[in-house]
Amino acid sequence: MRVLTKSDGNPEIFLEEAQNEAEKSMCLERRCGAVLVRGNVIIGRGFNSPPGNLESQRRCGQDKSTLNERVTEKTCCVHAERRALSNALKKYRDISRSIMYFTSIDEHGNRIFSGKPYCTDCSKACLDEGIIAWVLEHAEGVTIYNAEEYNDISFNYGKESPQNL
Repeated sequence: MRVLTKSDGNPEIFLEEAQNEAEKSMCLERRCGAVLVRGNVIIGRGFNSPPGNLESQRRCGQDKSTLNERVTEKTCCVHAERRALSNALKKYRDISRSIMYFTSIDEHGNRIFSGKPYCTDCSKACLDEGIIAWVLEHAEGVTIYNAEEYNDISFNYGKESPQNL
């Protein structure tokens, strides 16, 4: 992981686009947006919401402690990153060598800092499609992770180790 500098181009443009996607979110717990970028072109967009954007499938606020961990992913919505992947795959056969930009917004539509990587469902799906990196905004700046590093950190989320601090 490294903090991006001005010499890395302008990731702000793509974070703003991810922010625009987050505005569409129907999630009552956390509004997220993502864009998938290859060669400075957005090839996929996504926001988190119940499957199919169906109110009947909303799980926001539900107690998930009794759900079977072997068969149930605990988040309430389809993730923005998964939707960005699906969106890109509907248009392009090959989305490898792309970069995933992700952000969340508060109740006023302002971007908020991302935590450390933690979603193995999304990190594995991105690795499987050949996504090469993730860009998140942290307090220390806009940060890029290579995809394998992102996946490793996600798998180790919550463990006390120097790489996760």
